[in-house]
Amino acid sequence: MMRSMSIVAVVGAGVMGETLVSGLLRGGRRPDELLIAERRGERAAELQERYGVEVVGNVDAAQKADTLVLVVKPQDMGEVLDEIAPHVSPATTVVSLAAGITTAFLEARLPSRVPVVRVMPNTPALVDEGMAAISRGSSCDEAHLVEAEQLLAATGKVLRVPEKQQDAVTAISGSGPAYLFFVVEAMIEAGVHLGLPRSTSSELVVQTVVGSAKLLRETGEHPTVLRERVTSPGGTAAAAVRELEDHKVRAAFLTAMEAARNRSRDLSAGG
Repeated sequence: MMRSMSIVAVVGAGVMGETLVSGLLRGGRRPDELLIAERRGERAAELQERYGVEVVGNVDAAQKADTLVLVVKPQDMGEVLDEIAPHVSPATTVVSLAAGITTAFLEARLPSRVPVVRVMPNTPALVDEGMAAISRGSSCDEAHLVEAEQLLAATGKVLRVPEKQQDAVTAISGSGPAYLFFVVEAMIEAGVHLGLPRSTSSELVVQTVVGSAKLLRETGEHPTVLRERVTSPGGTAAAAVRELEDHKVRAAFLTAMEAARNRSRDLSAGG
């Protein structure tokens, strides 16, 4: 279990880094148990004032942290690892939230036996409804995985997956909010086309999506069962679903997610 006084340092204070910090504070972490590593002076001052958390440099974060959370852009990861590697010990758990960065990449640039956990988060973490998939590195044991789970649970659900599945996870939950927002955008535009004011169409669509997701989660019913309950024979939903099938929407989603998976593979390979 995570020690109550362990220090968590978040390197990179963009949207996801700040989301994690705010979630940890809401979940009961004290400000003196957290550090933020942020190079931009104005941003550092803003975060320190907002959360009361000490802002330090990358090296200080690596030296002081029991758990070091790397929330940097994939293209910046190599430089950050080169900077902090001499200051990271096997007693520190390194948790990476960078898309496409493998545990092998991290382990090759950190001292031997440093436990590494790879994470694929998503943006609903901003409202504590995130979906994070985690994978262990070669020196990571059960205690390290539990530690990562407890951290990420502050902003949503956490699921363990083998690392070979992370590209598929990226395509489904990592990029998934973009697909759903795309569908919502299309439905709102359709409502306007059908004569509704945009504000009315937006409210109808957003609440329908929220309610449908809650129904799906709370009933545990298969989505096909729930869809069929709405789709009366010869009814309006049936007419709409037939058009979606005729336009091969199901196949388009599969093709889109395969493209996302393939892009994730390219990023993992340095492409």
